Amino acid sequence: MAAPRENVYEVEEMLVQPGTYFNPQSEVVVIVDDSASIDQEVFSVEGYEGAEWVRVSDEVPVDEDARDRALESFEASSQGSEPLAPDALEETDDDLEEEEERPVGVPLEDEE
Repeated sequence: MAAPRENVYEVEEMLVQPGTYFNPQSEVVVIVDDSASIDQEVFSVEGYEGAEWVRVSDEVPVDEDARDRALESFEASSQGSEPLAPDALEETDDDLEEEEERPVGVPLEDEE
């Protein structure tokens, strides 16, 4: 298991190193893929001069299953255990019943 600081990157660092990155504060996943190439003549137009980033598409061409497996693998290696099942945090009827149970004779807060 890698130490947490070994996996922490500044934006400038991650943009030049392909990989999948996650920002825990904003909960945004960024995938850096340098395998694609676009004809640079497209960007020689005046509208793009000096631009650092250009949105190419609103589409997210990512294999969601592969992305989810990568995130789960990171979680497991960081926690030292298996990732939680997708529904592990969902409340069940049993959970709700336990919350509703109260000692006999004690009214609910909205009852008077």
